[in-house]
Amino acid sequence: MSDLKIGIIVGSTRPGRIGPLVGEWVKQNAAAQGVGFELVDLHDFKLPILEEPFPAGAGNYQGTAANAWAAKVDEFDGYIFVTGEYNHSIPAALKNALDYVKGEWADKAAGIVSYGSMGGVRAGEHLRQIFGELQVADVRQHVMFSIYTDFEGFMEGAPVFTPAEQKAGELQTQVDQIVAWADALRSVREGGLQIAA
Repeated sequence: MSDLKIGIIVGSTRPGRIGPLVGEWVKQNAAAQGVGFELVDLHDFKLPILEEPFPAGAGNYQGTAANAWAAKVDEFDGYIFVTGEYNHSIPAALKNALDYVKGEWADKAAGIVSYGSMGGVRAGEHLRQIFGELQVADVRQHVMFSIYTDFEGFMEGAPVFTPAEQKAGELQTQVDQIVAWADALRSVREGGLQIAA
């Protein structure tokens, strides 16, 4: 196991979002020998609401933003998705980004780090359904943060991220699972073992 690259994808783009705080914490606390972690903020990609004329499965992306996003997604062996829970689901920007490309996600590992009034658990469950269609292997460990106990000043609009101490251990368990699966799935991606879509 070496030279794996894991993308930490921040899935909210709205002003005042707390996703970057959580994403930065993940990047600072994720550790695995021979593995690189990169923070990827969806806000930086400015993806319009899906405007591609061909289905994502065709891999024939026309727009500049779509091609930039596809290239970034393709760089990674696995992902940690940082998502808030919006109305019992994931942010629209994250769903849009997942829908933009398809083959670039396939046969890779992923973990979920979520936040919300209930820790973002429902957003996590919706993500798992989407991962099934994209052939992303999601690991069991789910790290959840409450906006009431893991943030100070959230309701006043000036949140400070104060995660409970045990959360770093939960993240490390998730990272270990992602790394093991990403390494195992490399043989599927690189060895020509195609799993029928």
